[in-house]
Amino acid sequence: MNAKLTAHIPKAHRPSLVPTAPVGRTQASKRRSARMALNARVGLTGEDRQKCSFTMPARATNLNRHGAAVQLHRELIVGSTVVVKNQRGAQISARIVAQLAAPHGVPTYAIEFVDQDEKAKNFWGITFPSTAS
Repeated sequence: MNAKLTAHIPKAHRPSLVPTAPVGRTQASKRRSARMALNARVGLTGEDRQKCSFTMPARATNLNRHGAAVQLHRELIVGSTVVVKNQRGAQISARIVAQLAAPHGVPTYAIEFVDQDEKAKNFWGITFPSTAS
């Protein structure tokens, strides 16, 4: 993480994002936009590992233009789709792409927006720095 972005966030609140299972692409090739070490409260709707429907609050961390890491007290299936609702009421479909480390026992998942359109670009309500290729 960029030291300038995280300097104001106490270390205890900085999530540790470590993939728990290998994925098809390398981490460097997957990075399409810079991650922002910010937290956002969101609502999540979907089906959990037991095929039970749920709608519940969650915390999104490491926000980026294409998705985020999401912490919630549910076991989800990698590859499934959920609906994410931000605090302004906007909703967007997102795919669970990986299960990450579980800080404090709370399952954390990497999500990416299904459609990469204007709605996705503005979903978090912030401007992301461009990444160098």
